[in-house]
Amino acid sequence: MELFERTSRKVLLTEAGDVLLHEAGKALDAVAAAARRTQRVAEPKLVLVMKPGSGGGMLQDILDRHATEPDALPAELLVCGIGEQAQILRDGRADVAVLHLPYDDTSGFDIEQLRVEGAVAILPAGHRYADRDRLWMADLEGELLPRWPGMTGTGPEVRDAAQLMQLIAIGRVIAVLPESARIGLRGDLVAVYVVDGPISTIAVGWPERSSSRAVAASVRAAIAVAESEIRPPVAGAASGRVPSSGTPRPSG
Repeated sequence: MELFERTSRKVLLTEAGDVLLHEAGKALDAVAAAARRTQRVAEPKLVLVMKPGSGGGMLQDILDRHATEPDALPAELLVCGIGEQAQILRDGRADVAVLHLPYDDTSGFDIEQLRVEGAVAILPAGHRYADRDRLWMADLEGELLPRWPGMTGTGPEVRDAAQLMQLIAIGRVIAVLPESARIGLRGDLVAVYVVDGPISTIAVGWPERSSSRAVAASVRAAIAVAESEIRPPVAGAASGRVPSSGTPRPSG
């Protein structure tokens, strides 16, 4: 089976080589994850990873609820860059992650959806649309948008929330983000609802088929906080499962 295509100038992976590279990466991540989680047994704790502002305003309530769970371990919060949560969970640096669907890769995880969100445009306060109460995506045609890591485009690449907000404030870009981005928004920026903007979902993810009671406690806490909010049900929303060692999920 050929894994490489060689020419006089370069070497490229074949389709089979791409598959091997992807699968081998997952295997190496699994080995690294096992080693890291074994090392943490000596200092029991639960590591929750998230990007800045991704908790939709629920983070403190989740941490408070988590602390009351009988099987809970002390929680450590790991704040990462944009799009890094899944890899950090996959390689064992974290036990639970706050993810955003459909943007984060959830392969190898069980997930529980917490909240479905609409979108807002984050604009500098002096923008021509800053005083509007709603926009449509067509209104934003021609605006320069940021590039997330790994994306192509003409806008500047953005790796963290602070960098993004600064670029918006000085008029370099605008951004269409989940509606919870308006929480704690700095004073020189405004958030305007985008009627036909992309829908996203805040979810909590953990390693597939986990038997950790501490992870189960964390997931139960997140579910309980999400279900305590007064929000209309979302038709067709799928859910994962609480780790097998945990008690059944709360009924609300």
